[in-house]
Amino acid sequence: AWVPLSTATPSAANVQFTSTTGANDWSQYMDLKIIGYVRSSKAAVSTSLLLNLNNDTGSNYSIQYLYGGGTTVAAATASTTYAYGGFVAGDNATANVFSTVVIDLFDINSGKFKSVMAWSGETNDVTNYIATFAQIWKSQAAITEIDITGFSATLEAGTRFDLFGILPRMVTA
Repeated sequence: AWVPLSTATPSAANVQFTSTTGANDWSQYMDLKIIGYVRSSKAAVSTSLLLNLNNDTGSNYSIQYLYGGGTTVAAATASTTYAYGGFVAGDNATANVFSTVVIDLFDINSGKFKSVMAWSGETNDVTNYIATFAQIWKSQAAITEIDITGFSATLEAGTRFDLFGILPRMVTA
């Protein structure tokens, strides 16, 4: 079951989700899912959406990604100080164009490294991009905070993120 936890609609700001109490106590969920409608203020047609978990800005994120746009397809791997939330429209894209992102954070309370999957779809003046990011956050800590930022920029008004907690599957004998 998906439990709606929080909605963020930044205006010239970035987003922070944190575990608190009640339904928003993340210790009761197996996974978290973020669905976003995003535009960055970066002066570019296309840019990146970034995630930091538990305020970790060390080189503790391993990433493999695949993206395509127009006639271009690329794949790469990286070790970075953040996870990717996807590729999104920048401020130089067509007015009122927003990108879609879906981010899954798996086994958020386990004692193992955390897996993060992100998918994005973007259209802009130059090309349309789709991207998939498979990532590992090299920490055994439970995820209690998610910071979402634009790459060297903030997120524009009209951006929206919805956070859901995914409960463990309940079965009967």
